[in-house]
Amino acid sequence: MKNPFDNPRRQFLKTSAIVTGGFMLNPFSLPGAYAAGTDEIKLAVIGCGGRGTGAVFQALDTGHNIKLVAMADAFRDRIDKSYEPMFNKYGKDKIDVPDERKFVGFEGYKEAIKLADVVILASPPGFRPDHFEESVRQGKQIFMEKPVATDATGIRRVLAAAEEAKKKKLNVVVGLQRHYQDNYRETINRVNDGAIGDIIGGQVYWNDGGVWVNARKEGQTEMEYQMRNWYYFNWLCGDHITEQHVHNIDIANWVKGGYPIKAEGTGGRMVRNGKDHGEIYDHHSVTFTYEDGTTIFSECRHFPGAHNRVDETFQGTNGKVYLSAGNHGIITDRKGNNIYNHDRDKNRNPYQVEHDELFDAIVKGEYKFADAENAAKSTMTSILGRYATYSGKQIAWEEALNSNVNLMPDRLAWDAMPKILPNEDGYYPYAIPGKTKVI
Repeated sequence: MKNPFDNPRRQFLKTSAIVTGGFMLNPFSLPGAYAAGTDEIKLAVIGCGGRGTGAVFQALDTGHNIKLVAMADAFRDRIDKSYEPMFNKYGKDKIDVPDERKFVGFEGYKEAIKLADVVILASPPGFRPDHFEESVRQGKQIFMEKPVATDATGIRRVLAAAEEAKKKKLNVVVGLQRHYQDNYRETINRVNDGAIGDIIGGQVYWNDGGVWVNARKEGQTEMEYQMRNWYYFNWLCGDHITEQHVHNIDIANWVKGGYPIKAEGTGGRMVRNGKDHGEIYDHHSVTFTYEDGTTIFSECRHFPGAHNRVDETFQGTNGKVYLSAGNHGIITDRKGNNIYNHDRDKNRNPYQVEHDELFDAIVKGEYKFADAENAAKSTMTSILGRYATYSGKQIAWEEALNSNVNLMPDRLAWDAMPKILPNEDGYYPYAIPGKTKVI
């Protein structure tokens, strides 16, 4: 069954070239564009956790004339925790966010976006479609974190907003930072130029010990509890196959030059299955099949004390390639002879490069980055994998993408109820392969 988004490899690379190539426009033709770095760029951050805070640091460290003027988060304590270290480092000349520009709650992001030229979107990913749509509607330049949605309904919204962003010539950079990491760029460029022939297989991994848990506090509503523990609820996180493993899955799509047509797999809750662990699985193993019949094996797990592995390897007709976030980029021929070994010491910080390149383009008046479409399709690939593991079924891309299952609550308010609730013993329901319907 043909994936409507799957292009031949070279066409994929051609149509996505804007991500790294770009083109020059009149410096005053872009919304929020600046000439010669002389004008102040107003920045807002939506979602003030660790990633949002880090992204502000990286934006301000680009060396351009940038000032943070607005912050928004569901929780005031998150804003305060984020604001203090930023103000301590940069002072009032760069951090100009009085209390009236600190927006708390579910709707404050709209007001924060109004005040900015560039927005950082770093809230839990379930909110990303809302925040991205509004940023595009208001004509802002955008950095947004991955993943970009948690269900197919959200993916379709992001794809539609991505098209609008292109029409408005809004730069959009997404935090799939391996696209901005030197060892990945240099190595995959060589693979795409035919260094190992045609890609015929691959394996991608994110195996580690898991993440934080925030204990339930007396007086919390169910909405607040789930948002404080967003990683464990699919409407907010999408499960760790989407929140974390999307990085590795995205590399598979990049190397293959397209997106899979189907997926099948298995998963479950083996060691992380307490009341504090919401509804998500602690392991997923998925086989993604691409249009030419190539299969890529995907594995992610959260097993404390077990072997950790976060990397990607691919086999071609003439050799193989190994990549990792630890700056590896190794290409060998079929006999294991070295073809290319990336110099790990020359790698720049990809989190910083994302912002350096985005703000350079903005200051120069370039429309250069259109990351949202690929980010949506790679996020959708991870959701396709989740659908397969949760259901125990083989799931086709089209039926997954066209799903009308909407995980978001009907209403966003502190007294509103999410769609998934604990039983009388405090445990949340979770998917049972062979029984659970996901589409």
